Amino acid sequence: MPDLASSRRPRSGERGRLIATHTVLIVGGLVMLGPFVWELLTSLKPFGETTQNPPTILPHHWQLSNYSKVFQSLPFGRQFLNTVVMTVGRTLAQLVFCSMAGYAFARMRFRGANVLFGLFLSVLMVPGLLFLIPQYVLLERLGWLNTMQGLIVPGMFSAFGVFLLRQVFMAMPYETEEAARIDGANPFQIFWRIMLPLARPGLAALAILSALSAWNDLMFPLVVTTDPNKMTLSAGLATLQGEHFTDYSVLMAGALMATAPMIVVFLVLQKQFVQGIAFTGSKG
Repeated sequence: MPDLASSRRPRSGERGRLIATHTVLIVGGLVMLGPFVWELLTSLKPFGETTQNPPTILPHHWQLSNYSKVFQSLPFGRQFLNTVVMTVGRTLAQLVFCSMAGYAFARMRFRGANVLFGLFLSVLMVPGLLFLIPQYVLLERLGWLNTMQGLIVPGMFSAFGVFLLRQVFMAMPYETEEAARIDGANPFQIFWRIMLPLARPGLAALAILSALSAWNDLMFPLVVTTDPNKMTLSAGLATLQGEHFTDYSVLMAGALMATAPMIVVFLVLQKQFVQGIAFTGSKG
């Protein structure tokens, strides 16, 4: 009988490919981790060491007070709360509206569906900065500058989210929907009770992508808010960078504290994120 243990061992060629693949992945991971390590080390340096030439990697004098200086330079707690509210509001709204639109385009047949979906996708081809001026004018006329609704409402819908969830719903078997229809369920009941729970991986992926986009949004909050107490963290941290003087140690400390929540969210939901992205590509 053949030795099962030896038959399961990877051959020399396969072992070489595995080593090469893992080497590339490790090197890529270290390269991506480098900026975060530099950010952490810079946040622990005195200001003089951040401008030293040649630069030093490890701080000669470790300075934890940079983190307290962030709270002295900015209303950090208020801006953190503004960012959380904006992120949660945009993410929940996109999950609701994009799931309904994606289900309609994937499962419902109506006149002009393909043309309308093409118009949705055409939005992805236009740089988002082109919408900045019209959105600013509309918010000014509505009196929504320096308000939370001014930060949330323009980001409540996403053409990419519609496309993503359309792919999710298209990948689901039609038999499940037909069985619910035979049992007397109406279209909304089918969507809410049957299809939406099955689309949880795609919803998780969209939630993470939407949350990251909202949390990292800089240009729009920087334009529509001028009051520090109404700003988000990204806009508030941008004000720390002066024209003639920038305390990079304090700036890096604030950036690190602003980045940490999203890293934690991704680490907690990374399995659902990978499943959602893989699920969307299973059927065109």
